[in-house]
Amino acid sequence: MSAPRRPRRYYPYADRGADIYLESFATIRREADLTAVPAGAERLAVRMIHGSGQVDLVDDLVVHPEVVTAARSALEAGAPILCDATMVVTGVTRSRLPGDNQVLCTLNDPRVPGLAQEWGTTRTAAAVSLWEPLLEGAVVAVGNAPTALFHLLEMLIDGAPRPAAIVGCPVGFIGATESKQALVDLAATHGIDLPYVTVRGRRGGSAMTSSALNALAQEEE
Repeated sequence: MSAPRRPRRYYPYADRGADIYLESFATIRREADLTAVPAGAERLAVRMIHGSGQVDLVDDLVVHPEVVTAARSALEAGAPILCDATMVVTGVTRSRLPGDNQVLCTLNDPRVPGLAQEWGTTRTAAAVSLWEPLLEGAVVAVGNAPTALFHLLEMLIDGAPRPAAIVGCPVGFIGATESKQALVDLAATHGIDLPYVTVRGRRGGSAMTSSALNALAQEEE
């Protein structure tokens, strides 16, 4: 097999990874209005904007004032990260994790299809129930399925162990807006005040969620 050959350059574009990285964050800071972001959460907001490519995301961010401290302390203590989708797991930068933290998704557990059929719900939601033994003090990340976030909140209302922090950014047209609003309202409606970060509306997704995890894992941008 012949050695790979770089094509001729036809387009002017930045192609040095470190330069792209630095200029991306500099562009976000130039273009996004971060004044409304809670103290200490600016890097979190910047990384979530980076993960979505949308500087106006900051207008829809809802950041609990304790989420950065709570999540980082939990991760430094070795807490696991529980994810609703393998895409979220893949997006976590392992070198940023401070405590050799497990990053888990239970969606492919063999018990999940049966539970989903029995309960009449999605497999992603059923998989969340398997988190219960690990949920106390964990960092939870829901970036795909609104049903997973709804299911988690219902578990917590029913008395499940409480995680240290929740990144709740499911994406979509059915249930995404409502599930994230339920997270925002959890303290007022059910007296469960948990640190969280979410984004109002339909936007969200695995890339945005893993970007948030990467920001929470380490102070350095």
